[in-house]
Amino acid sequence: MTRASDTQGGPVTLSKEGLPGWLDPVVRAAETIEPLQLSRFLPPADGAGRQSAVLILFGEGARGPELLLMERAGSLRSHAGQPSFPGGALDPEDGDPHGDGPLRAALREAEEETGLDPAGVQLFGVLPKLYIPVSGFVVTPVLGWWREPSPVGVVDPNETARVFTVPVADLTDPAHRATTVHPSGHRGPAFLVESALVWGFTAGVIDRLLHFAGWERPWNRDRQVPLDWRS
Repeated sequence: MTRASDTQGGPVTLSKEGLPGWLDPVVRAAETIEPLQLSRFLPPADGAGRQSAVLILFGEGARGPELLLMERAGSLRSHAGQPSFPGGALDPEDGDPHGDGPLRAALREAEEETGLDPAGVQLFGVLPKLYIPVSGFVVTPVLGWWREPSPVGVVDPNETARVFTVPVADLTDPAHRATTVHPSGHRGPAFLVESALVWGFTAGVIDRLLHFAGWERPWNRDRQVPLDWRS
């Protein structure tokens, strides 16, 4: 169980103890999924790229299991208005990027961006490191269980437009699924949930998690939505 002080220099560990049974498929997926099963964009072999981490936080709301997401501020130079997991680049004080540094960074960034209390989060797994070519970030997805929910919301409106949770039932609903086509021609999964279009890296990770956890339902991959679907 992580503690608030853990993000200030103490050890941050992973624990599967006491997790709800419905998270078992996610635990198994994290233990068995191979990097190329998660994404074709993997970290450069030469070690290039800026180390970063995101927190994939599962909670339990009124409608069952849910995920915590946030929407980037529209004024940002990159990823403006795009829904994402809380997260960001590792700071020197986060420690070893190949050890517990990503765990500490994921909790720290989530606290800074959403006001989340890290003491209520139990980290239970990590997914293989992935690469975002457009930004040069090497991203470690860190999995957490929101054991003791705390209030969350926008901390800095210059960085974040809103913070929200999405029921897993909505993410698996075929009516909320589609394919986006980037101007570059890249096609990827998308989710239309909570008045937002979740696409790109975040949607790709959610899509693979749903698939390997056995939660995915058949959906129409020929249904396309533009990135500016609300305009």
